[in-house]
Amino acid sequence: MEIRKLFITKNSEEPKSFVPEIEEQTEQKIRITYYQSGYGAALKAMGAPINFRACLENVYGSFEQQCREQEIQQVKLKQPYIDEKIRKQSELKNTEAAISIFEEKKQLLIDKINTTKNEAEDVNHHPERYGVETSKRPRAQFYIGLLLLIPITLYLFVFYISATYSAFFKDFSNDSLTAAIFDAQAFNNALAAGLLEAILIFTIPSVFLGLGYVIHMVQKGKGIKNIFRMIALFIVTFLFDGLLAYQIEKKIYDFNKTPDSLPYNLKIALGESEFWMIIFAGFVVYIIWGLVFDITMKEHENIDRIKGYIKSKMEEIKLLENTKNEIIEEINNLKKKIVEITGKIAELQSVIDGFVLNLKQYLLYHYQYKEGWFQAVASEIALPQQRQNEILEQCESIAHEHLKKLNLIDPDFQNVVYSKIS
Repeated sequence: MEIRKLFITKNSEEPKSFVPEIEEQTEQKIRITYYQSGYGAALKAMGAPINFRACLENVYGSFEQQCREQEIQQVKLKQPYIDEKIRKQSELKNTEAAISIFEEKKQLLIDKINTTKNEAEDVNHHPERYGVETSKRPRAQFYIGLLLLIPITLYLFVFYISATYSAFFKDFSNDSLTAAIFDAQAFNNALAAGLLEAILIFTIPSVFLGLGYVIHMVQKGKGIKNIFRMIALFIVTFLFDGLLAYQIEKKIYDFNKTPDSLPYNLKIALGESEFWMIIFAGFVVYIIWGLVFDITMKEHENIDRIKGYIKSKMEEIKLLENTKNEIIEEINNLKKKIVEITGKIAELQSVIDGFVLNLKQYLLYHYQYKEGWFQAVASEIALPQQRQNEILEQCESIAHEHLKKLNLIDPDFQNVVYSKIS
């Protein structure tokens, strides 16, 4: 009852208030009041432990009710939670803004990925749009050139194997030009003559094909030097064909000559139609082969440019996908953070809507009340010493049990928070 009287005020013209606020009283007066209340209550109850238990609960209940009703004090105690809520709300806005920025970046990446995929697909049909220099139909021209190149290459192999065999190893038994240029058994006969002979006539066509490849590579360069190199290569090839034709035609001439015939020479060779037929059957076809080979290689390079462009776009898409996945992961982390912040704000709001009990202040008043009670039992109540000690020990145990029940034994926190939910 002594404690309750602390919170009762007289009627006045002002609206009735439940308790005077603690800030309006000095701390010393309140401590004395609690001490006196404990002292007086102990005298009335003769120090009975059971009464002491009820008084402690009453002290705590009264203090809790007082805290609930003290708006100014509650505002002061809740201010850290209010400040923390403001910080969390600011953090929430920043996080939402960050998500918005990352979402925009993600959409830009998605658009970029789609555009890049479309470019990789469309470059086959419209390479000029993407700066890829190719002919209109590189793939078709490449396959056409390849189909032409294969039989021409086979022809050159057959021609030069036969011509080389006729020029170096064959003994003519008739004057047929066909037998001089083409001999179906040229390779077999050379192989029968010896392995080196067979290797020689088989590899001679490769020399001409190699010259054609060198010409193709030389013409890629620019400048007068490359022009002279190409001319020199064509001259060398022509002279090689001319020597083969000259040697074959000489063997035919020698086979057909009479005692009155003039010695065979270049003038006679140039006047023979067979000489030029052999050259045209070899060199001209070789020129055609070189042109077809050059066109085929250029179209293959065009296809390679497109493939290279597509490959670069695929690599770009891969990098964009990795970046997009990183952004999506960051967005997911930020969304988780928003859930945490929102939960924390709700928790802080429940504290703000509830009330805060000043634990340090309550313990101070608790010990003052306990001290008053013990002082009354020890000095004012006439009891045998042994009984007095028993009462004090019981009261000490009750006080300890009371604090333990409230989880206030050596607390590491200063305030107890009662949210609105609780």
